[in-house]
Amino acid sequence: MNSFATEESSSQGSSGKSNQATIESTRALQVVERGFVRRSEPGTRHAVFTFPNITALSDGRLLATVRAGSTKDTDDETTELFESTEGGRAWFQRPFPAPTLVNGKRGSAKSCQITEIEPGRLLGAVMWVDRESYPGKPLFNSETEGCLPMEIMLSDSYDSGETWSKWRVVPLPAEIGPPSLTSAIMKLKDGTLAMSIETNKTYEDCSKWLQKVVLFHSTDKGQTWGPAVTAGCDPEGRIFNWDQRTGVAPDGRIGAFLWTYDSETNTYLNMRRRVSSDGGYTWSQPEDLGFADQAGRPAILPDGRVVLSYVDRFNTQCIRARWASDIAAPFDPETEAVVYSHQTTASTGPRTGATTEALVDQGRWSYGLPCAEALPDGDVIVVYYAGNSEAMDACWARLRLP
Repeated sequence: MNSFATEESSSQGSSGKSNQATIESTRALQVVERGFVRRSEPGTRHAVFTFPNITALSDGRLLATVRAGSTKDTDDETTELFESTEGGRAWFQRPFPAPTLVNGKRGSAKSCQITEIEPGRLLGAVMWVDRESYPGKPLFNSETEGCLPMEIMLSDSYDSGETWSKWRVVPLPAEIGPPSLTSAIMKLKDGTLAMSIETNKTYEDCSKWLQKVVLFHSTDKGQTWGPAVTAGCDPEGRIFNWDQRTGVAPDGRIGAFLWTYDSETNTYLNMRRRVSSDGGYTWSQPEDLGFADQAGRPAILPDGRVVLSYVDRFNTQCIRARWASDIAAPFDPETEAVVYSHQTTASTGPRTGATTEALVDQGRWSYGLPCAEALPDGDVIVVYYAGNSEAMDACWARLRLP
């Protein structure tokens, strides 16, 4: 097995600072260590790592899944699985049978998210992309806003990820279109599972995109799923609720954080938050969090505090994180830490142009998709990808709350 250890370890204290700085540091997250889940290998099928996700198991181990490929959008991509028994400081690759042939068609595993639904029992969810129906075509159609056919695939492990069952397709209504899996499957307080899915248009569909995000519920540990429940939708089709990232609070409430796009003005808006107190069947009105732009999956601690990592792509070109006392509480800017700063010679500024241009731009970005997880020692680990157009690493940072 390959081992990928910490590149850099640092402790950031506030001794010797002014009183004001000391006061501020008592509120701010501290980045105390950094490293890599997996380093890129330029010019190979391991040149570009994206879609990192992380799961803390009940026995203290960490599992991370990462999408690997020769480029950011390619039919040679697959998902790889890594384990850490050292709190993320070192990682070892584990065998993982990512699905390829589905319903007789060749495809690729774009991302995988793992949920521990019982101690030692895992549910893996893969977003699989059909690479045969439109051979050689990119994921998004720049003319129609449609995307390649996709499926959500599930597999069970009863031994903490050592072995996996045969992959099965989740049957979803045709109106969903190619489904995007936006967050790890949630285990709710009563044991029900909830899966967050974003709708898409089919590849050649030129009609107006009425995008929405929905939840599906399962009461039999993911074997069957109920009807779609809308979690976010603009009936007029102007506001897109992209990449819904979800987390479950200790009292059972669900928090959803959304990357919001105005398709009429072709601008990214501030992140929105919705909260559900009934398992995702009804939701609060979207709340503007006051900062932009793309949220990562939140880490929720046993005491209810929430760490939200996010990408500030157009203002500072950084990955940042803030914490709040509760899933519905404000994320004070004084709590913020910079998780990653992208080295660049110029600021791009918010993109203007058609929605199709925004979708194409997303394929060019070389850092992002943070995902946070609470650790047993009270820290939070954030995984993300970062690099350049030829090589992108799967990275991690350990954050400490005040």
